Amino acid sequence: MSGGVQKHTILARVGHWSMASAILIMIGSGWRIYDNVPILPFQFPYWITLGGDKNLATVTSNDWGTGNAIAWHFAGMWLLLFGFSMLLLNGVITGHLRRDWLPVSPRAFWRDFVAAAKFKLDHKLGQYNAVQKVFYWGAVFCIAMMFISGLAIYKPVQLGWLTWLFGGFPDARIVHFVFMSLIVGFLCVHVALVALVPETLRAMILGRAGHEEPSAPPMPQSEVAQ
Repeated sequence: MSGGVQKHTILARVGHWSMASAILIMIGSGWRIYDNVPILPFQFPYWITLGGDKNLATVTSNDWGTGNAIAWHFAGMWLLLFGFSMLLLNGVITGHLRRDWLPVSPRAFWRDFVAAAKFKLDHKLGQYNAVQKVFYWGAVFCIAMMFISGLAIYKPVQLGWLTWLFGGFPDARIVHFVFMSLIVGFLCVHVALVALVPETLRAMILGRAGHEEPSAPPMPQSEVAQ
């Protein structure tokens, strides 16, 4: 990795950590909801789900914490919308989306992807390569699809047309699960890259990381005259 400086405004940092917290809440609570009526032949371990103590919930509400998990899920949803709004506002005000996430082309993505696969892709703080741009846009798309499919699951009667677009209630649950899985994969890659370049974490916490590259010294007047 070469030098560079990475800066994040307070809006970006609040939005980022709000969305990170919200996604973790929604994944944990979503796994508890899933375990109540699995759509695939497996269940998630109880200890990695969110919804309160299973035994206590069984006594008080006659379920395994599904009601609590649904409450957590909706709380996470509102936090997610808040964080996304902060990031979007920051992107519009500072020009971050236009400047750092665009443009991106299939040729540029393939070039940087091949370089990354060969461990030859140079990274400079504050600059986004084509692979990062595509992954971030992909994460936004996955979050949007999770939200839309979640609405189809939550209101299958009132939003019957939306549920129909997903192929029905069971298929909407599958779509929701698939995009959740993609987000989990994105988080794993994201955390691994942060571990490789810890300065990015420092920037997201403190607002700034890295160092300015020293500028070239001015040329002597005698050389300029020549």
